[in-house]
Amino acid sequence: MPYMYILECSDGSYYVGSTWNIERRLSQHNAGEGAEYTRTRCPVELRYLEEYYMIKDAFAREKQVQGWSRRKRRALIEGRADELPTLSRTARLGSSGVEAVD
Repeated sequence: MPYMYILECSDGSYYVGSTWNIERRLSQHNAGEGAEYTRTRCPVELRYLEEYYMIKDAFAREKQVQGWSRRKRRALIEGRADELPTLSRTARLGSSGVEAVD
């Protein structure tokens, strides 16, 4: 089954991806054979996983979550789904249109 996943890198940053085989992909990331972003941030740890029936849906979710702030990703990881709408970028923009820093 396809998955959308969030990794926590050794520097504390988050990486969002999608794959057909989560075990293999996690192994690739930790071996420095994954995405360029994670190559210099090993080891990585799986923090969140969603399962889908179709890879296009996992990929679409990956792209959605990639656009989220760190704060919103952390809420997803911690299971605080009720907070997600209030953490959206548009809800957090001030009168100047500049996003607040997490």
